[in-house]
Amino acid sequence: MKILFLSHYFPPEVNAPATRTYEHCSRWVQQGHQVTVVTCNPNHPHGELYPGHRNRLWQEEQVAGIRVIRLWTFLSANKGFGLRTLNYVWFMLACVLLCWRFGRHDVVISTSPQFFNGLAGYAVSRLRRLPWVLEIRDLWPESILAVGAMKEGWITRLLYWLELFCYRRCDLIVPVTDSFRDYMVGKGIDPDKIMVIKNGVDLTLFSLNQPAPDPHLDYLFEQHGLKGKFIAAYVGTHGMAHHLDTILQAAEQLRARQDIHFLLVGDGAERERLQQLAQQKKLSNVTLLGQLPKPSMPALWNRVHLSLILLRKSDTFKSVIPSKIFESLAMNKAIILGVEGESAQLLQESGCGICITPEDADALAREVQALADDGERHRQMAAGGSDYVREHFDRDRLAQRFVDGMATRVGIAQVPTAICANGRPD
Repeated sequence: MKILFLSHYFPPEVNAPATRTYEHCSRWVQQGHQVTVVTCNPNHPHGELYPGHRNRLWQEEQVAGIRVIRLWTFLSANKGFGLRTLNYVWFMLACVLLCWRFGRHDVVISTSPQFFNGLAGYAVSRLRRLPWVLEIRDLWPESILAVGAMKEGWITRLLYWLELFCYRRCDLIVPVTDSFRDYMVGKGIDPDKIMVIKNGVDLTLFSLNQPAPDPHLDYLFEQHGLKGKFIAAYVGTHGMAHHLDTILQAAEQLRARQDIHFLLVGDGAERERLQQLAQQKKLSNVTLLGQLPKPSMPALWNRVHLSLILLRKSDTFKSVIPSKIFESLAMNKAIILGVEGESAQLLQESGCGICITPEDADALAREVQALADDGERHRQMAAGGSDYVREHFDRDRLAQRFVDGMATRVGIAQVPTAICANGRPD
């Protein structure tokens, strides 16, 4: 099968959409399919090009057998509204204007958010006469309304109309949660048109086997005095949706516990403000490390004791499952989850964590302290996470189910594709 995948994010960016896209596409290549990913030049989250990359109109490279096309990108930091929207719209237009150069394919997949990237799939599918698969990783505009980034008005009404337009026009919708599926069915979409493929984890990377030594992490832990402490870690995007003030409020309550430390790893629109707030409060029990490369994640998890996974208190977020849940479970880390709905149901089923009310700093402080003081309970809670994700959320199985279901529902023969020397399909 010849697959064209439109994704705003792709490695070396390390956010969840880049990871999901790469891990699915690399596995499809291993199965003998030819995959082309069209993406931006890597610049998330600061709007600055990663070292070794240039912002050209068109660049091609091979990544794990994937043909990767990077288009000229309107660079913008992952904060604010106007410039970021220009970044999104430009990439959509670039995909449409240059799609004649992508080569021949059997199907186009576009992933949303961001919303305009999802919409690009419609135009490209019509111009190239291809079936269109729309992957939905978050509900827009619901998620941007939930964090207060936009208010109800004519723009959101337009986005709601476009959302329904996309659902109706695509050939297959692939949401990442059952709750998303229920939402779409409630909008009048045929259930047979929807195939849920949840997020998962690469068990070859997130393995309980001892990871390779990481001198840089050793240095960081030594520098910040983290060795020998009970570390409760938040790993992921520092965005408006996550309400990480809850962690700082909990840390303030536990400042007298010198053996407990809160670690925040990642980047995002809120990181600078959180750093300043921690300094203002003189929270010596909080460390913000910034973003680390993906290969360092297993070694990081080996050094921490507890995973904190938080979102704002909102009905919208009851339908999401943060992908960091699966990485935490794969590394046998107990979880404190401040997310309601489908995520809480999953964690309760695994038996590997504690659910608290979102934005409840008192509960977070209380549960972190309880687990730090009860080593046996902590160990029992953490055990079994890797077995649970291996059974239900192994990325190998999910990628296989994705491509098999797509071929069946869209009507494409799964014939391995020969690749020419230039990386294009024959």
